[in-house]
Amino acid sequence: MSDCSSKKRNYNIAQEGLDFKTFIYLFILLPLSIFFIYLHGQKLTYFLRPLWQSPPKPFNILPHYYHPNASMELLCTLHGWNIRHSPRRVFDAVLFSNEVDMLTIRWNELNPYITQFVLLESNSTFTGLSKPLAFAENRHKSFEFVEPTRLSYGHVGGGGGRWKKGENPFVEESFQRLALDQLIKLAGIKEDDLLIMSDVDEIPSGHTINLLRWCDGYPPVLHLQLRNYLYSYEYYLDYKSWRASVHLFKPGKTRYAHFRQSNNLLADSGWHCSFCFRHIRDFVFKMKAYSHTDRVRFAHYLNPKRIQDVICKGTDLFDMFPEEHTFREIIGKLGPIPRSYSAVHLPRYLIQNADSYKYLLPGNCVRETA
Repeated sequence: MSDCSSKKRNYNIAQEGLDFKTFIYLFILLPLSIFFIYLHGQKLTYFLRPLWQSPPKPFNILPHYYHPNASMELLCTLHGWNIRHSPRRVFDAVLFSNEVDMLTIRWNELNPYITQFVLLESNSTFTGLSKPLAFAENRHKSFEFVEPTRLSYGHVGGGGGRWKKGENPFVEESFQRLALDQLIKLAGIKEDDLLIMSDVDEIPSGHTINLLRWCDGYPPVLHLQLRNYLYSYEYYLDYKSWRASVHLFKPGKTRYAHFRQSNNLLADSGWHCSFCFRHIRDFVFKMKAYSHTDRVRFAHYLNPKRIQDVICKGTDLFDMFPEEHTFREIIGKLGPIPRSYSAVHLPRYLIQNADSYKYLLPGNCVRETA
């Protein structure tokens, strides 16, 4: 009888222990796990990206030669190309949102070499947020140096645009790129003209475009390797910006796009400065208007004080892991971006007007809040 009682007591103790463990799991560990996934699940998927996405095919990188005192004939020869009897026409086409300063720097850098500037803007963002026609409002204040005959301007939208709630923002982006295609044709582009396809903040260097308008023999579609910066030219990231491209225009074939269209990449061809804004409000607007809207997971990400702190520390606005394809690259880029103290080889207009654009140069991370 005592043996039975002893076994029963042991069973009850074991059962109580099991119940306690179950309690710990169900009411403490499981909720904590769910909360952790809620907070960091998206970050975790970025960190594990190498497990489910292979690195893209490497580019065929073309060496880039330049010196201000070298003749164009020599530069074409160094690249293995032939010099033309006259320069080809160049069209610079952009989708514009609100990056007035970046557009000013871009157009001043390219102005001597551009036949026609082509710009399309909308009264709504890719995510359906209403916005003013910023270029139209600033046309006569910031861009008087562009003659009316050299500008093909258009705008799309109406009543908040075509974007519908729940729709992928890239649908609206694609629509605007198609509209820009039509505007490029209306601008008078012809076969073999050089067409620049890049975002406003992806700025080809003027000497790169001058080289391409004077030389023959390079691939008809050529991506441009740009120096990658974040927040300003103080935070240099890498040489991995490649989406900017130039095309020898082919009627019926050339389409405006922002994805990989060639395996050829011309080295060191300009600058890409992401989230390089003067005002904190522009950071907030861009984060809300961004095609990757899922990255703004919490309202406090848009807090102006937090944004200012992130800029001066050189950390990530969305608290994300680096977008890389190997664990080595991800780990190598963890933490704040190292500061650069060099303002060498930057857009000419930026240096000539340094007082007006201090926030883009080393040692000036504080942004305007007014």
